[in-house]
Amino acid sequence: MTDTAPLPLLGAAMPVRVLREMRDWICDDHRDLELQDFIKADILNSGDWKPIAAEAKELLAGYTGRLGIHGPFWGFTIASEDPDVREVVRKRMQQGLDVCEELGATQMVVHSPVTTWGHNNIDFYPTGRVDLLGRVHETLDAAVTRAEKIGVELVIENIEDKDPTHRVDLVKSFDSPSVRVSIDTGHAHYAHGSTGAPPVDRYVTAAGDLLAHIHLQDADGYADRHWAPGDGTIRWPSIFKAVAALKARPRLILELRDHSEILKGAQHLIDLGLAQ
Repeated sequence: MTDTAPLPLLGAAMPVRVLREMRDWICDDHRDLELQDFIKADILNSGDWKPIAAEAKELLAGYTGRLGIHGPFWGFTIASEDPDVREVVRKRMQQGLDVCEELGATQMVVHSPVTTWGHNNIDFYPTGRVDLLGRVHETLDAAVTRAEKIGVELVIENIEDKDPTHRVDLVKSFDSPSVRVSIDTGHAHYAHGSTGAPPVDRYVTAAGDLLAHIHLQDADGYADRHWAPGDGTIRWPSIFKAVAALKARPRLILELRDHSEILKGAQHLIDLGLAQ
């Protein structure tokens, strides 16, 4: 009789108001948690995030799971060609790290700068790829240095990425343990269905052991649905098989539009024998 590895433990993304209701599910098994209150500039600029962080810390007393946040992303790209915009983005990244430091969070999700248009057109310019990398480094280098000091991973999530290797190359260019790959299954499935990208499990194999974070959501290949697993057309066994082949242990975060369906989505994956 051979020993088998335990099934991966599911976590979830939610705002603190939902954590109030789901605290037992998260904390009893110390599941991975991603707090999503800290994405908006008005909250970060006003300091309104501090009472939210204080409540989260109170709710998570005794919690020893892996805690992360979704970093700010609305209204910008980390590869902006405008130097003034890059300065604003640098500020947002530092504000996100302020939150991480206050909470003791060890991961922050950052959105990929790759677009569908960019995928098809970047090589029209002889230095297109190098220029994009340069702009990302101008934007993120200071945040990466700080993240290394405070023990935070910046995980870069696919948005419109058609070729998953481009984002992996971007992560490798930092040569830092504080920059890793994130995959959103619904975004990948959209790209597969609508732009000719490979299926979702290929995003996993492309990332390899740089994979540190997965947003689990179901979709139909047409739009960014954030449905509970089982409500769309993603082939979940192929994804979990690809994850099981890795040495890395990425955080498995259910990210659903309807937070009331987190337990339903988790149960579907449990019933398939893929997770616990």
